[in-house]
This record gives sequence, C-alpha cells and structure tokens, in this order.
Amino acid sequence: MELGIKNLKRTGIAMTVLLSSTLSVQAQDTLEVWSRSGPQAAATYEAVFKAFTEKTGIKVEYLTALQFDTQLQARVAARDLPDVLIYDQSSMAAYAQNGWIKPIEVTDLAGYDDVSEISWDSVKVADGTSYGVPFSQHAQVTFIRKDWRENLGFDVPKTHDDLIALATAFATGDPDGNGIDGDTFGMAVPGTTNRGFFAWWMFSYLAQQGAHYVEGGEGKYEVTINNETGKKAVNWLYDAFCGDPNLAQPGAMTNASATPFFAEGKAGIYQTGPYAIPSFDSKIGKDKLELILAPAGPAGSTTLTERTSIYFGVTSKLPDAQKALAEFLISAEGQTVGMTAPGQPVVRLPVNTTLNGAEIYGDDRWATVATQLENSELFPSDIDFTAARLEIAESFQTLFSQCNDDVDAQLEQLANRISDELSALDALK
Repeated sequence: MELGIKNLKRTGIAMTVLLSSTLSVQAQDTLEVWSRSGPQAAATYEAVFKAFTEKTGIKVEYLTALQFDTQLQARVAARDLPDVLIYDQSSMAAYAQNGWIKPIEVTDLAGYDDVSEISWDSVKVADGTSYGVPFSQHAQVTFIRKDWRENLGFDVPKTHDDLIALATAFATGDPDGNGIDGDTFGMAVPGTTNRGFFAWWMFSYLAQQGAHYVEGGEGKYEVTINNETGKKAVNWLYDAFCGDPNLAQPGAMTNASATPFFAEGKAGIYQTGPYAIPSFDSKIGKDKLELILAPAGPAGSTTLTERTSIYFGVTSKLPDAQKALAEFLISAEGQTVGMTAPGQPVVRLPVNTTLNGAEIYGDDRWATVATQLENSELFPSDIDFTAARLEIAESFQTLFSQCNDDVDAQLEQLANRISDELSALDALK
C-alpha cells in the first residue's frame, strides 16, 4: 500500500518534532509502539509490554506521544511509521484513508473468538474492511460529589430535571460547607476544541434528549442536529451554559481544565470516562465520590461509547511481531495486566468476553460502568469524521461562550458545514 502524505499541514513543525523525537535505530526484533498517554497510564503500558516481552521474547520500545497527531505526521513525512499505534477508535478511518495503517485479517488472530462481536464490528470502515484490533472499551459516566449532595439534602439524580436542580444547588448554595454561598459550580465541562473534544462531551446529553449530530451508518449519514429535536436539545444545553445561574465553570469554553477543576473541589458534577476513578479516589476520597448511571432525558440514559484500538503501521517490517503483540493485548492475560498494573487502567473494560471487569477491579463501580456501556453509542468511526467533529466543537464553543441567543440560526449554519464535510467524503446520505 502506498503511504499517503496528504493533509500534512505545518510540515515544518512536524519535521522539528521528528528530529527531536526518539528516532534511535531500531533493532530488527524490537517493536516501536506509541500511545497517547499521561504518566499514570504510561506506567501501566510499561507493565503490559514487560509481560509481553517475558512471554514472547519480543522487545518493545514504547513512546508516550502526547502530541500524537503532530508527531505521527512527522513520521509519515519520513515514511517511517511506528510499528504499532494504540489510540482512539475515532481516528481509524482517517488513518486508513491516508494509507498509514494496514488492513487486518482479524480472524487470523489467536484469541479472535474471545473478543465481542460488537468490538470487531467497531473496527470496520465503510467498505467492511477491518483496520484495527479492539483493546479497551468504556462509556462516559457521571461523577458526583456525594458529600456535597448529601450536605444539601438531595437524592441521587435520576432525570435531567433532577440533574439540573442538583447542579443549580451546587452553583448557588454552600455544598462544601465553607460558609460561602455560590463559590462552587454545578458542572465541570471539558469545553476544549482540541481534537474536537467538546463534541464528544456533548454527544451524551444530546442523545439523552433524542438528538444526534448525524444519523445513519455503513458509510452514509444524514445531518440531523438542526431538526426540531436537535434544536430543542441544544437549547436545553444552552440554558445550562448561558442561563442564570451559569452552571459551568469559568474557562469551560477555552481550556481542558475540567478534570483538575472537579478534583480540586470547585464543581460538583462531571461527565467523563471511568479512567479517572483512581485519580479522583486519591484526590477527593472514595467516600466523598459517587459514580452513577446517567440521569435520563426524554430519550433515555444513553452516553458516548469510547474505544481504544490497536493499529499496525504500514511501513513496519515486523508483521509477525505486530500480530503477536495484538494477540497478547486481547488475551485474558494482557487485558488483565492492562486493568490491574500500578498506574491508570489502560483497559477500562475488557473486550475479551471471558473476563468480568468489576470482578477483576474488585470495585462495584465498574459494574455500573459496564451497565452504562450496554446503553451507549459510538461516534461515527467507519468514515473520517475528524473534520466534522472539529466543526461541531468549534461551533458550540462559540455559541456557548458568546451566549448570543441565536441557537437555531447557528445550528443551520453548522448543519451546512457538516454536510459539506460529509459530501467531500461521499458519505452524505
């Protein structure tokens, strides 16, 4: 397969990263593996790769690429991709379209039958070709400061009305008991447009209202964010950001500080991934924290499914070693190490159906995560939805930061931009 190098914006920056990154000459039997991970998750990956090397004798040189896409583009320009990438499922179609990763005959992998069918379906692009190997899965869940809720005499929220009432109480009352009303916020919100993350965060709340950015499948989608259900859902969120009181933290529209904001006791509700459990337990205290199923909107309690997959770099000269690593990572042993090694779990819930995540963690909260996963939906990943996702995140950041009351008109403009992006991909229904 020819290695595509189109869409390489900022090539000069990419080449600087290339020259400054770890590009030591690789031994013939050493796999270069990348993930986008912070220090805690990196420690877990190190343990996973150590176990793999002990089992197979295959060495791994591991890089945590926090500026993953920029660094990857540098390696594309050099026509020397890492052997294995472990990254978000949402990037698969773009990488496949650009010719950066190999198609995979998944039924040739040892342990194929132990992985759930829904996981294998998730690594197919529009024409049915598989380009990834599932590694981890979870759904977004709702964290609440239990001590704050109990201090104010509220029950666990079950509906959107309950959720907004609790968030309003957190924003106007004195949930932390410091004697000052209104110095805390209802919700921590990751409103960053980086990688289109704001679009991810909004997905769950919109789905609970019955709305979606697009609807369809198998490579063809219709834009629906501007229909009547979409307008109603976005106006509901708009009121949370722009109403009185403002339920979200300052800076929500310009940075990704929501996790420390919640961990430091400045907000009482946070929808995010369960990977934050160890950090929140440490910083907040397990007894002061609760993880609940998403409060239901008119259309139910659906949240966003998030998946991590394994991709094979197209320039690799080590196909047998690539395959061996993937087989280890989906095995019961590899999945268990990914959940239990010191650090942050990199396998949030196993894709291997022989394993029970809550039993392995010894923590019933993971059973709640598993239940939420059963009631969750995946962002479009069979097409390259990257540009559309960025358009969505940037549009809503502008809308919710300016609070100009022009919701419906801006949704029409956004719908046109999404349609243009899908049309360019021949993915518009």
